[in-house]
Formats: sequence, C-alpha cells, structure tokens
Amino acid sequence: MRNPQLTRDIIINESADLFNTKGYKATSLSDITTATGFTKGAIYKHFKNKEDLEQQALRSLSKRMFDILNADLKNATDFSSKMNVIFNFFENYLDNPPYSGGCPLMNSACESDDLDAGLRQQSFGMLVTFKTTIKRIFDSAIKKEQIKPIDSDQLTTVFIATLEGAIMMSKLERKNDALNTCISYLKSIITDLIKK
Repeated sequence: MRNPQLTRDIIINESADLFNTKGYKATSLSDITTATGFTKGAIYKHFKNKEDLEQQALRSLSKRMFDILNADLKNATDFSSKMNVIFNFFENYLDNPPYSGGCPLMNSACESDDLDAGLRQQSFGMLVTFKTTIKRIFDSAIKKEQIKPIDSDQLTTVFIATLEGAIMMSKLERKNDALNTCISYLKSIITDLIKK
C-alpha cells in the first residue's frame, strides 16, 4: 500500500519541475502522469483540480527557495553578510539553480493573469515573502545604525526588480553578464549605505 503523503509529495515535486520548465498552462495532466507514474485518478485523489496542483507546486518551489535563503541568513551575523547571502544566491542562480526552469516567481508571475486568481495569488504571496525578507534586513540594519537611514520599501522594490530583471536578461542572453553587472551595481549601493 502506498503512503498517501509520499504520493502527494512526488506529484507536487514532479509537477513543480514541469510547471517551472514547461509552463503552467502548457503542462498537461498527461505530462504529469508520465512524469510521476501515477494515474489521473491518483492525482485527482490528492488535488481538487489542475489549478489546485499548480498552486501547491508553486508553494513548494517558493518553500524550496526560502528554505535555502533562510538557512544561510540564520548564519549571517551582520548587514553585509546578510546581503551577501542574497547576492550569492542569485550569483549561483544560473550555474547552479535550486530548481529547473529558472525563477519560479518570474515564471508564475508572467503566466498568471486575472483569469487564474489562484496562481496569481500564490505568485503574489511569493513576492510578498521575498519583499519581507529583504526589507527586514534593511530595517534591522537601520535600527542597529549599521547603514544610513533609507526608504527601505523603495530600496527593496529596486533590489528585487533589478535581480529578477537581471535573471531574465541573463537567461535570454544565455550568459551571466547582466546578472553579474546588476549584482555588482547593487553591491556598490550597499557599500555606500554602510556607515563608516
């Protein structure tokens, strides 16, 4: 007899990789049954419909990303080391990605629309978590007077937009130049912020 939680985890993990590489709408249920080895009935036993599976899969990708970031952030002791965790994550992104298919936040955000409120909501939740993570680093550094006073909301938006845009450019150009250039620029902003 199969373990229901193990079956569910296999379906989510295989589907997450398919959705993130092939696209949420382009991935068929047949693709999922082929990848998992489970029947459509087994899949529908664990998920209400394909949209439910899409949302669960994106949640899984999001958890994977933030588990990696948060584990490294716990070991970072000051503002500079915390920002280096973020930069290192993105510097390694194209050469050693934590999942197939690129950034799940960007992929799902580009694909979700007003007709797929569930996927859009999951994408938005991932963005909020990312923004909260970065903003908390800035706010903590301001409070500890490690950096100059700044508008942390504004800078968080600029950092995320720059990193996500750099990933998109680097993927399209098939080289890391855009990502390296943007990270180098963001590092110079961090250097200027640190109180001397």
